[in-house]
Amino acid sequence: MNERIRELWTQAGGRYDSGNQHTWPQYTIDDPEKFALLLMREIAMVQITHQAGMDLENKKMDDPAKELSYAVIEHFGVEQ
Repeated sequence: MNERIRELWTQAGGRYDSGNQHTWPQYTIDDPEKFALLLMREIAMVQITHQAGMDLENKKMDDPAKELSYAVIEHFGVEQ
């Protein structure tokens, strides 16, 4: 799990049990709605920040949806 996602997971009461030789590892969370809201807020802030940076540099985005998606992917360190 990406470090930033782990931080948001923990804020929403997320826990990890590594299990043992007889059980599988398990991720649990107390408030999945809070996790979703925190994640969406973070995504919105990345997009707003990226757009503001482009505006300050007087640059236009060639494909706004694609550029903002890549900004979010880069922020969370998601590997394809």
